[in-house]
Amino acid sequence: MTSLTPPSHDISSDAPGLWIQGGAALGFPPPQSGYARGAYGNITPDYGPSPWLVVRPDGGVTAFAGKVEYGQGIRWGLAVEVADELRLPLDAVEVVLGDTERTPWDMGTFGSQSTFRTGLQLRKAAATARQTLLDLASSHLDLPVSDLFCANGVIRSRSDASHAVSYADLIGSERIIHDLDEDVPLTPESEFTVMGHDSARIDAIARVTGQATFSQDVQRPDMVFASILRPPTYGAKLDSVDTAIAEQMPGVVQVIHDGSLVAVLADSDEQAESALALIRADWTERDDHVSRWDLPTLLDESAHEPVTTQEAGDLDEGFRAAEHILESTYFIPYVSIAPMEPRAAVAEWDGPSDGGSDSSQLTVWAGTQRPFGTRAELAEHFEIDESRIHVIAPEIGGGFGGKSIYRPAIEAARLARIAQRPVRVAYTRDEEMVWSTFRPAALIKIRSGFDAQGTLLAWDYHAAHTTADRPMIGQRGSETPYDVPHNRVVVAAATSPLRPGSYRSLGGSVNHFAREVHMDEIAATVGADPVELRLRNLSHPRFRAVLESAADQFGWQPAPQPSKRGVGVALGLDVGSYVAACVELDVQGKEVHVRRVSASLDCGLTVNPSGARNQVEGSVVMGLGTALYEGADFEAGRLLNGSFARYRVPRSNNIPRIDVSLVGDPDVPSTGAGEPAIVAVAPAIANAVFDQTGVRHRELPIQRFL
Repeated sequence: MTSLTPPSHDISSDAPGLWIQGGAALGFPPPQSGYARGAYGNITPDYGPSPWLVVRPDGGVTAFAGKVEYGQGIRWGLAVEVADELRLPLDAVEVVLGDTERTPWDMGTFGSQSTFRTGLQLRKAAATARQTLLDLASSHLDLPVSDLFCANGVIRSRSDASHAVSYADLIGSERIIHDLDEDVPLTPESEFTVMGHDSARIDAIARVTGQATFSQDVQRPDMVFASILRPPTYGAKLDSVDTAIAEQMPGVVQVIHDGSLVAVLADSDEQAESALALIRADWTERDDHVSRWDLPTLLDESAHEPVTTQEAGDLDEGFRAAEHILESTYFIPYVSIAPMEPRAAVAEWDGPSDGGSDSSQLTVWAGTQRPFGTRAELAEHFEIDESRIHVIAPEIGGGFGGKSIYRPAIEAARLARIAQRPVRVAYTRDEEMVWSTFRPAALIKIRSGFDAQGTLLAWDYHAAHTTADRPMIGQRGSETPYDVPHNRVVVAAATSPLRPGSYRSLGGSVNHFAREVHMDEIAATVGADPVELRLRNLSHPRFRAVLESAADQFGWQPAPQPSKRGVGVALGLDVGSYVAACVELDVQGKEVHVRRVSASLDCGLTVNPSGARNQVEGSVVMGLGTALYEGADFEAGRLLNGSFARYRVPRSNNIPRIDVSLVGDPDVPSTGAGEPAIVAVAPAIANAVFDQTGVRHRELPIQRFL
């Protein structure tokens, strides 16, 4: 098993070096309420001291983090932070990610928490190591610490540069353990040499040359390949199965029938799939399925357990004072996660694998966003202690929240236990699309009251998201940022015919779509320019700053809409970061061509500008897809567009020019950059379509209704 950038040094936990260890919880466990606890309540953090980094005897550094790399550049970003705090070049830093035996406990890679929490902790660990090295050098050189400085892995005297010692010489063959200092001074922004500056992504070459190892690539000795029998429709129950013919097929090693799990194990994927097609199974299928056409009514009728996320003033008073009252309903369909890499897992038991022996150990390679959460779920399923389970997350080809719950890990482990040999379960594209989770659908009703200038007086917002038993997903981003004295925002859960799950920004992009399109409707009602109307209703300085920045970068020319120019704007807030986007497009028949997007992001201190811009660009492309093309079609318990031939995502020829401005204050702590930009894209596109055509689109995806 190799990682994306194979470490040049195999660092074991008892190797020599300067080790910085600290608590693994990073301010967790999660509170009793909130998204993380509600979604992943079965996770128990390990509070034992864990290694955060080691300055190796050669003077280089290996850093450890429980996060995973699924294309967002977190290995790169963490390396940037460690390099700057230790005054090392970027290529002197290696980063080990997502390994439950080597890295500190982590809840998972979601919620744009990597820089905000883990990056900050690694900066503290690196700063602690730097201070420790200065103390060691002070004794070695017989000079006060105040006379010393670090640069390129060497500590020198400020007064006499000939007095110097390298990190490597200070450490030698010793093993030094030091506790992380939570209060250690960090490098100020004015002294950044790596952070805050553009740099080349450290894993780019491995990804484009095929060196990267994903879970699909993992090979183990004596491993077999599994194909699993899936139900013909959602919720179907297996009555009987005949595997006799499949068992005789070439390359078939074993056919397993364990409860509802039926799988062919063979010497190759192709042989397993061919044999699986010859299994005869009888199913009892449900007859109460709904289709996508039924969703708006289902959402309206099944909404339950409403939660008020924002409330102020008296709505009746606000509406009485309003000169205009506007009511609109918005519908957003299910969206597939659609990662480039279908999920896969390899499981291997070492020792007796019946789950009952204290000596049995389970190792699972899985492209999960939650290695420690997957470990806990495996322990619960097999009723063994977590200490007997090792989960390794290889590189991941896109996650977006959908690989938080990782069923192939349990499937592979079940099959490996029965087969007594390593088993690989790799989803096909169809399996990935059909049996993954979906961004929940939503029905949102907004009633607003405002005066003749468009100044908001009342805002009544009611949303129903198909979040089933995870209502917190739909609540994100529901609050209005606008200055409205009388408001009420209510979000309810609703029955979900498809499996709901996490998605980039969760319900944030859905809630922002409805709100930001409604703001443009208000602007059109009073004949105001959309940017000016927003500024009229915004006092928050950070919202105003990103909106003004995006408009300036775009070259926005104020005018009431529709102006026939095809321009639109939207703003938003997600994971503590502020964003605005302006869009220019052209509608030609049944196709919308987005020409350019100008986006401004305020995520506080930006430690890796290149990475932040990459994240904004990725969010723009992803948001473009959900605005124009993407929506899960299903009927009679079947997904009808479970392939890229039927489910359209943005392709290279759909990508617009994207300009990104980073406008955060370096004195403000870093917040997330991975998710915020997506929340402004779909509403900005919808508003631009209205500006050109005069037709208002309150339902996505837009091209379905052109």
